[in-house]
Amino acid sequence: MAELARRFEAERPQLRAVAYRMLGSLAEAEDAVQEAWLKLGRSDVGGVRNLGAWLTTVVGRVCLDQLRSRASRREDPLPEQEGRVRLPDPVVGGLSALDPVHEVLVADSVGIALMVVLETLSPAERVAFVLHDMFEVPFDGIAEVLGRTSASTRQLASRARRRVQGATPAADSDDARKREVVEAFLRAARGGDFDALLTVLDPDVVARSDGGTLVPSVLRRGAADVASQAIAFARFAADGRLVLVNGSPGVVSFAGGRPLSVMSFTVHEGRITGLDILTDPTRLAALGLTTG
Repeated sequence: MAELARRFEAERPQLRAVAYRMLGSLAEAEDAVQEAWLKLGRSDVGGVRNLGAWLTTVVGRVCLDQLRSRASRREDPLPEQEGRVRLPDPVVGGLSALDPVHEVLVADSVGIALMVVLETLSPAERVAFVLHDMFEVPFDGIAEVLGRTSASTRQLASRARRRVQGATPAADSDDARKREVVEAFLRAARGGDFDALLTVLDPDVVARSDGGTLVPSVLRRGAADVASQAIAFARFAADGRLVLVNGSPGVVSFAGGRPLSVMSFTVHEGRITGLDILTDPTRLAALGLTTG
């Protein structure tokens, strides 16, 4: 059993990455990985040649059940359904680099904007796309998870791929340039400089704010509206700090030592085209963010 536990721990970072992309929740991803460990303990894997692949399909099944349960309860709205906004959990780290565990979680540029798009897929589409396109699981293996044929699974992944490619906003890849743009946004918001904000925001910028169940979520469009709200919010946030959010420059704002928001930016051609803001106090508290 000790050897099996060692092999499982070696696979844990990859399994958490799979579950995070599937569920968009850090806590639920950890629960899914723990469920895979329990299933491993109850299974005879003596004849399993590739334990990592076996565990990945187990996590896939657990996540599929979670996603289907969400869909049946309809408690998690789509990102812009009926004016409500549901953002995935952000992975927040220092500016120099994410720690190794978080780096695995958000490898391959899995930013918040992409995670928001994944939220719009059906459970089967999301499982097929994540397992095949992000983790190169063969369609035969995914078909076992979904209880479908290989051909049907291939079609699901293809449909999901088209939706993801069509909905994922274009973004600059130069992190240094993105940091400059985010710094300019932060300076302008702090200084109440409306005109400076207009220069850094794309005219058609979209800002999504997820405040959880107690605070109304907000969807805003257009540079003038987003700039006005950024200035108003900056008055409440005594401390705004540059961080990495899913591996890309972002901002965490604090007041009285408590986190008020995590902001993730989509930057294209030097201007902010998307702003995703988590303000849900319960989820922010769970992230363990500190001013230290």
